[in-house]
Amino acid sequence: MKLDEFMAKVKSKNLAQPEFLQAVEEVVESIWPVVEENPRFKEAKILERIVEPERVIMFRVPWVDDQGEVQVNRGYRIEFNSALGPYKGGLRFHPTVTLGILKFLGFEQIFKNSLTTLPMGGGKGGSDFDPKGKSDNEVMRFCQAFMSELFRHIGPNTDVPAGDIGVGGREIGYMFGMYKKIKNEFTGVLTGKGRNWGGSLIRPEATGYGAVFFAEEMLKTKGESFQGKTVVISGSGNVAQYATEKVNQLGGKVVTLSDSSGYIYDPDGIKGEKWEFVMHLKNVRRGRIKEYAEKYHVKYVEGGRPWDIKCDVALPCATQNELNDDEANTLVKNGCICVSEGANMPSTPEAVKIFLENKILYGPGKAANAGGVATSGLEMSQNSLRFNWSREEVEEKLHDIMINIHKQCVKYGKEGDFVNYVKGANVAGFIKVAEAMLDHGVV
Repeated sequence: MKLDEFMAKVKSKNLAQPEFLQAVEEVVESIWPVVEENPRFKEAKILERIVEPERVIMFRVPWVDDQGEVQVNRGYRIEFNSALGPYKGGLRFHPTVTLGILKFLGFEQIFKNSLTTLPMGGGKGGSDFDPKGKSDNEVMRFCQAFMSELFRHIGPNTDVPAGDIGVGGREIGYMFGMYKKIKNEFTGVLTGKGRNWGGSLIRPEATGYGAVFFAEEMLKTKGESFQGKTVVISGSGNVAQYATEKVNQLGGKVVTLSDSSGYIYDPDGIKGEKWEFVMHLKNVRRGRIKEYAEKYHVKYVEGGRPWDIKCDVALPCATQNELNDDEANTLVKNGCICVSEGANMPSTPEAVKIFLENKILYGPGKAANAGGVATSGLEMSQNSLRFNWSREEVEEKLHDIMINIHKQCVKYGKEGDFVNYVKGANVAGFIKVAEAMLDHGVV
């Protein structure tokens, strides 16, 4: 079978799921030569099996709002691949959540988790529920209703969900409380828990820190560092916040943040009191980034994205397909030398092609943002041990994992004096999963 024939077959089975098909095509293009050269992978139909989830769970979530009206949302859990360990991946609460979106995220998670070298399979889940504008009591009632169905499909040795867009410490707490009540047991079934009831230090910071650590390793291959670099970041949630903090610590200057309404440009840098304002604005008041521009009298672009701002490093930390080919060309023309993805698949295929053609240091999300799930894995280990590591220990382990992921990408992606991190991440992640699937037989 040829690559085009394989993709045609996948497309025929997954109609109206463009994000999932995009993710599959991006991976399969990289690993196709590896599969062709290994008759064991072909005979065992590893590719055909790896693109099919082991289990797809979909359910209704009825709940009552503050006005006493019954609301109905749809819940999902995609248990994609357990070859390396329990299913592991976040829960996303957002109006855009669909089966196709979660299949794309779950598929990416297989290879991301493999790259961490921790014993975790790939999964993803969530709901089309929108926590924005909801009271704490409404969010609690929804989370409890959601968990009253999900509980029967998860467990510390089966499937360990984490947070994602729309699911932070508040939501994890409500879901964990309901799970604990229903199951009558206190186990490490969710990650991203509160520090005083089983959570890990550094977990909130991990994805943002990890994306910066990965960018730091890429820059080192060119004899560069963050010192004195201008950095543009999209998003203003958890990942963007802590990526900003780590860039500041490493001597760089972050000049943009954004949300779904637009972006701010602060040429003096978002640090110190300004960074603390963003943290309070987004995590406590749940306000809009426009308020930063009003308070500090800086530029705000309504409905815009920050990729036209001149920079040395770009960190897309918002959502999928937020950076297109025109914006990629603008980044290249403006002298950007490094792109490290804090979000999942934020660059379109056309944008990725432009980065690779121009030999930009480009870290795809499955490698660059693996810090979040890596620290979730460390939280699982601490829960199993009934023990907590210090902040310094967890950050050191996270840093070591990101360095190791970079080494794997270089090993499989080096092409002369250029490292194709897309190829490196896909091949490194795939080989480990494929070998495990062979060992387990046809299951």
